[in-house]
Amino acid sequence: MAGDRNINTGGGNYNERIQGNYIQGNYYAAGQPQSLAEAAAEIQKLLEQLEKSYPSNTTAGKMAIATETINQIDSDPMLAARILSALKAGGVSAFEQFLNHPAASFVIGALEDWQQSKGT
Repeated sequence: MAGDRNINTGGGNYNERIQGNYIQGNYYAAGQPQSLAEAAAEIQKLLEQLEKSYPSNTTAGKMAIATETINQIDSDPMLAARILSALKAGGVSAFEQFLNHPAASFVIGALEDWQQSKGT
């Protein structure tokens, strides 16, 4: 069974995806652009892919994951544009609530630097 549903809670939206027996839900606060959550989900996916190549239980590994995340964002102009737009709308700190990964704090720092280097 697979499906998506969006629930307006009055104070924001709750989006849920059902895949098999697993339910993944995200709550978006009122006024928070969904593009921010979507961009963060793309970064989360990158983090999960990269942890297969780099250890996420060491500082060096987390730094490597963050560096490679930024490299991959930079190498995909469409992804970079979506992430820059989301950063402009919600700020780097808003990404923190969406990222759930041991390297997330390293990626947040890298995103701050990356955003500044892009002049936004």
